[in-house]
Amino acid sequence: MNLSEDKPPRRIEDILAESRQQLASCSDSPRLDAEVLLAMVLSVSRAQLFARPESPVSPQDDERFRLLLVRRLQGEPIAHIVGHREFWSLQLDVTPATLIPRPDTELLVELALERIPVAATFTIADLGTGSGAIALAIASERPRCHIVASDISEEALAVARRNAQQLALTNVEFLQGDWYQALGSTRFDLILSNPPYIRANDPHLAKGDVRFDPPAALVSGVDGLDALRCIIADAQQHLRPGGWLLVEHGYDQGDVVAELFAVAGFTQMATINDLGEQPRVSLGRFQG
Repeated sequence: MNLSEDKPPRRIEDILAESRQQLASCSDSPRLDAEVLLAMVLSVSRAQLFARPESPVSPQDDERFRLLLVRRLQGEPIAHIVGHREFWSLQLDVTPATLIPRPDTELLVELALERIPVAATFTIADLGTGSGAIALAIASERPRCHIVASDISEEALAVARRNAQQLALTNVEFLQGDWYQALGSTRFDLILSNPPYIRANDPHLAKGDVRFDPPAALVSGVDGLDALRCIIADAQQHLRPGGWLLVEHGYDQGDVVAELFAVAGFTQMATINDLGEQPRVSLGRFQG
């Protein structure tokens, strides 16, 4: 006789309490991770978990949860396990072909929107769009604008196109190419990008969720500045007079990026800190 068969089903609150303890050693958000995984297995919202914490979980669902928990304990990002990530209140599909959108990047969207009037009909470029997070956030807030989103990866563009379709955002055009390569002779009112900016030998590449991101979306040369140099140096060939360039960069790259903007002839330059008070986005204006 298998005594385990006589054990009563575990309750929602018991599963969450035990898994939070297990996840504490490998996650910065063990409570959230446990709740997201269990809600996925039970096909309910997190709020519904809280509404009935004493409810039993079937052995089959409990086993499904355990398998997902093992994947998270091995370091696989929650976004890859559940297949999506929220960014700017938009639910986006993500895959190993795309960078997982981070909350810090919402600052880039916020600063761009401050420079795009609500009724504007701007033409905007998002370079290295990945999952389409930045382009789709702008598109959702400025429906009269036309956004061109480029990426060198066709796999990433397939994810971005799917996200646009699922969100019913039709004012975004997706093009394949390396940085400005796909844009041709079009001039833009605003260009923004969250390019790779990590050094090739950075020890953080072997830690946390970034281990599962595509390396090409993270690493940019020995000093992490190869992509930023290209984007900033060539921007004025693709901007209309008065147009803006905004780029995300590493916390320790603000001064160097500001110098790149100055050398390229931009004015009204600024570097803005993220919520952690670290330099995160630099911007400048092309006077023409």
